[in-house]
Amino acid sequence: MTASSDKTRVLTGITTTGTPHLGNYVGAIKPAIAASQDPTVQSYYFLADLHALIKCQDPRRVQESRLEIAATWLALGLDTDNAIFYRQSDVPEIPELTWMLSCVCAKGLMNRAHAYKAAVAENEAAGNQDPDKGITMGLFGYPVLMAADILMFNAHKVPVGRDQIQHIEMARDIGGRFNHLYKGQYFTQPEAVVDERVEVLGGLDGRKMSKSYNNTIPLFVSEKKLQKLVRKIKTNSLEPGEPKDPAGCTLFQIFAAFATADETEAMRTEYANGIGWGEAKNRVFELLNEQLREPRERYQGLMEDPGHIERVLLQGAERARAEAAPFMDRLRQAAGLGRFV
Repeated sequence: MTASSDKTRVLTGITTTGTPHLGNYVGAIKPAIAASQDPTVQSYYFLADLHALIKCQDPRRVQESRLEIAATWLALGLDTDNAIFYRQSDVPEIPELTWMLSCVCAKGLMNRAHAYKAAVAENEAAGNQDPDKGITMGLFGYPVLMAADILMFNAHKVPVGRDQIQHIEMARDIGGRFNHLYKGQYFTQPEAVVDERVEVLGGLDGRKMSKSYNNTIPLFVSEKKLQKLVRKIKTNSLEPGEPKDPAGCTLFQIFAAFATADETEAMRTEYANGIGWGEAKNRVFELLNEQLREPRERYQGLMEDPGHIERVLLQGAERARAEAAPFMDRLRQAAGLGRFV
């Protein structure tokens, strides 16, 4: 089965090195799942497990994260009839294309990649004589792998954070170079899509919710653990009865991300009337717990049935390879690697 060629192709990679949290849901998962249900869009969602090896050499963590993330997206309603949902490592044409693109990609382009430059700057700041100390070829060349992810399916749009725009521009450069060298329009020019409306949730300590800061609220922790984590959210010292400003308040921000417009306005009024922080935290917990109860149950069921998740991903890989395999035949032929007869 191949994707309809007249649909807009939108591709999203999902990093598999951690446990999904509320910030991931609000910033990426929720809008992506809504897009997966749009019949005018052909969506590609993949577990970026080859990318995961760049940062994580703990096999158990990579394996667990892949399972947790696949279960999360399915529990939250990803439409796998419309969207193509697969593991990157189940599509061998992607690393093959990565090599072909590496052979047309200028090293100077990779020298300018933000992640590589940051790693070099860190070495220099530490006084290391070798500016490339500890930098693997995976880290150095991963924009080429990302280009292969995108170009393999000729994605028109790639939703990314602002820090990832450079990689989409690199994919355009690399794909254009291949087209020029091999005299054909093999690859379309992908477009980075940055949704400025996507909210970045604050974490337990008020900073951006991030695994790096160890300040996250995982999506599907138990009810008791969720309540405990919500109670740990940092607030100020204003007493009950004192008016409170919802602007910049992590607690209010999390509430608003899950509440209806009417519920949010009602909470805003409560802030103006001086709601106590303990009561506000109870309201946040109750709202989160109610909204996450059903998907949490689906998630737990999926985690207990990894065979089902495996079947879904293999079906997705089959659909992805139905496009990737014949396309790679065409690219091999273009590069002189086609069969003799």
